[in-house]
Amino acid sequence: RDLVRSRGLGDVYKRQVLDPNKHKKNLPEKTVQVNDGVAVVEEKDILLDKLTVKAEETPLAAGTDYTAAFDDNGYVNIVVIPGGAGDSATSLTVSGVQIDPTAVTPADIVGAVTADGVESGMEVIRQIFPKLNMTPGILLAPGWSENALVSAGLQAKTSHINGVFNCVCIVDIDSSTAGATKYDDVKRQKEKQAVTSANCYAVWLYAKVGDVIYAGSAMAAAATVATDANNGDIPNVSPDNKPISISAACLKDGTEVLLDQEQANVVNSFGVATWLNMNGFRLWGNRTCAYPGNTDPKDSFFSCRRYMSWRANSFILTYFQKVDSPLNKRLIEAIVDSENVRGNGYVAMGVAARDEIVYNEDENPVTDLMNGKITFHQYMTPYTPAEDIEDIIEFDPDALVSALS
Repeated sequence: RDLVRSRGLGDVYKRQVLDPNKHKKNLPEKTVQVNDGVAVVEEKDILLDKLTVKAEETPLAAGTDYTAAFDDNGYVNIVVIPGGAGDSATSLTVSGVQIDPTAVTPADIVGAVTADGVESGMEVIRQIFPKLNMTPGILLAPGWSENALVSAGLQAKTSHINGVFNCVCIVDIDSSTAGATKYDDVKRQKEKQAVTSANCYAVWLYAKVGDVIYAGSAMAAAATVATDANNGDIPNVSPDNKPISISAACLKDGTEVLLDQEQANVVNSFGVATWLNMNGFRLWGNRTCAYPGNTDPKDSFFSCRRYMSWRANSFILTYFQKVDSPLNKRLIEAIVDSENVRGNGYVAMGVAARDEIVYNEDENPVTDLMNGKITFHQYMTPYTPAEDIEDIIEFDPDALVSALS
């Protein structure tokens, strides 16, 4: 339930929405046999602090009469302590409370702020920077984002985080029987889920690794972060066409789907990514959910959108220390010079065609300067991905004549 930071491919911040005090169900009373001093309760998700154990009708005390722990299967092993009240028991009667993940609702994922100011669900995104000093990069809710309420919440939370930061989200296009089960149904389902934000990247189809099924958004996020890690942690390279270790693309129920490039391109034309098996599976799709309604490169290409948001966030973090410094020429020149050194570096690396900041006097009227406000203008042109590589093949009859003459 707390905001947790874990290390992996980049930094991952996880919010556990499941609340044991809310999402629970009663464990029906059952009798288990004691073998060699151990009784195994073959039920998962039992809350140990709510477990009640009896030997015949005698209640047993945890730590005095028995100990309980989970085994590798998630079952509870009850070990009878010698000399305790259940020492000679051949069976135990157990009851208690189990966690019930099915009780979690889309409203729990979206969350809210109570009258006391307690934040839950997506509302804790605001807490990431104040608590961990890191800005969010990718928001996702695997297995839930195919719900219109959740996908709407994710899109809304990508902008103006803490009033200044921006990020992107990755959502799933529903591939259950209630959603899109065929590639030409994806457009209708995308519109039904109302995913239209330039900060949103959508994936249709789940992914299989052996017999395990993963949400497409989770695999796409991993592919995106791995791509960043392979490119100096600069988010300018598209995760499109990058190999990913999955064994099949499938619907939510596990039914395998075989897409060829023509069908996958149709899915892409709706502003949705998918999986393509081209000498191994790979993520296939460059466009954000704003496409095709919005074809502006900064809004329609996922890599461009991420780069520009990343640079904007970086500017804020770098020059926040300059806030409330004397507003004079030295301050202006220091920011312009420093930022252009960084921008020129990215241009030299081939990351962007232009990354430059300027101070325009016509954008800074005297009234703004007198009020302590200063405005800079930043020009960014990250390279767009080579989405369409075409080869024109022509038969040259002149070469035949020349060869035979």
